[in-house]
Amino acid sequence: MPSINMELVQYSELFMLIAGFIYTGAFMLFAVDMIRSSATIRRVEAELAAENAAERELVGAGAVSGGSAAADSDPGRPAAAPAEELVDEEMAYLGTSRPFANVAVALAVLGVAAHAFAVAARGIAANRVPWANMYEFLATGALVVAAVYLLVLTRKDVRFLGTFALGLVVTMMAAATMGFPTPVAHVQPALQSPWIAIHVSLAVLAISLFTLTFAMNVLQLIQHRRELSQAAGETTRRSGWQFLRLVPSATSLENWAYRMNAVGFVFWTLGPLITGAIWAEEAWGRYWGWDVKEVWTFVIWTVYAGYLHARATRGWTGNRAAWLSIIGYGCIIFNYAVVNVYFPGLHSYAGLPE
Repeated sequence: MPSINMELVQYSELFMLIAGFIYTGAFMLFAVDMIRSSATIRRVEAELAAENAAERELVGAGAVSGGSAAADSDPGRPAAAPAEELVDEEMAYLGTSRPFANVAVALAVLGVAAHAFAVAARGIAANRVPWANMYEFLATGALVVAAVYLLVLTRKDVRFLGTFALGLVVTMMAAATMGFPTPVAHVQPALQSPWIAIHVSLAVLAISLFTLTFAMNVLQLIQHRRELSQAAGETTRRSGWQFLRLVPSATSLENWAYRMNAVGFVFWTLGPLITGAIWAEEAWGRYWGWDVKEVWTFVIWTVYAGYLHARATRGWTGNRAAWLSIIGYGCIIFNYAVVNVYFPGLHSYAGLPE
């Protein structure tokens, strides 16, 4: 069996740490952008409201006539700015530039580059795929979540999702480092199979999409509450964060989450379920044995299948669909954070000492 390259291991750990700091910086900048955007929108609306009130007073006092006040105040500016949302249903941002968010995106790209080197270096050092234990699975999963987010960003303006997506990435990396610290080592014989590359990579892709849809579903619930407040006649300032005007409507978030969940469901079906069964037959001589990890893999598949079916054919839309998707993601967290660690079985590969 080839030896482990400890020099590459050290580089991997160093770049993993660097990537973590970069992601944290990007997360903080996305949060600053969210706060500044809220403050800017609030200030502009207050200024417009004050100007419109002053113009109405002038018109009421007879100081102007025939609409000349609007023309005299600023010929190039509309008399009133409607309180419209700042992103359309296709997630195209309609407002001014957001420098903090743009710098955060650039940092995220740099973080993904450092993170990819760290993951690749660990795999090369061990002469195997770098996802054979919970530390590696979480580290690789965080990389894929960040990469998928940036990939989506090239097609849709999802900067509004940056705080949530990068926050989850940082959480996954912190959980890997503090919760599942595992030295680089060769894997046990059951994992020495080509199926590990297919089985686990498809699972990581599925979970990365489910992670992003989880963030979108949480935002959907918050946006829905704000929209109900507005429909009830409350002012924008009283009905939630001003930042939510940079977020698509609850219906748009739901539609995009549904599409991404459908793709993630295909990956989960092909990965943990189908290739997992094929690998189990090769390793243990049976396709299905009701091992606790196999049971929870099927539970997750059932929840998301129920979500897709209910959303497509039974009219489960709005908050009900969002909560069902969130429950599915909760099952994923339970599967990897609890089942992998505390439930003995054939899939006990967390990498933690006994």
